[in-house]
Amino acid sequence: MTIAIRAAVPADRAFIETLGKRTVMSSVSARRHPQPETVLANYERLLEIVDTRAHVALVGELAGERAGFILVVDSMPDEVTGDDQAFVAYMAVERAARGKGVGRALLAAAEDEARKRGVPYMALMVTEENAAARSLYERSGYATERRLMCKTL
Repeated sequence: MTIAIRAAVPADRAFIETLGKRTVMSSVSARRHPQPETVLANYERLLEIVDTRAHVALVGELAGERAGFILVVDSMPDEVTGDDQAFVAYMAVERAARGKGVGRALLAAAEDEARKRGVPYMALMVTEENAAARSLYERSGYATERRLMCKTL
């Protein structure tokens, strides 16, 4: 099947909102137990934050159908070094399209866009439990730089 990556257009907004809402719970660590409504509201807030910053929104199509998206904030300096970096705010792939290269193609296209903008690094966060996403990122050359640690009190 052919994978095509393109810039998102306004007509893609509902797809991004809907797919994001269907997948956002996979971003929640097993250590935390939030109300799903809170997680959904925070996803909507994330979209609003991304909209206020320079960003790249790409849509992946598989056999002509929308299959995933990636949202990357153009410039989000590293909080420790201050180095300029692009940051993957969110990426999602339809369940039926997973394992077919859509995520890899979206990530590669986002990296190309960041390079064009002269950004030297790309960063992202992923939960420990999301083994499939971690594997994709590691195969794509990402390495753990820091670790967010949490303790239930």
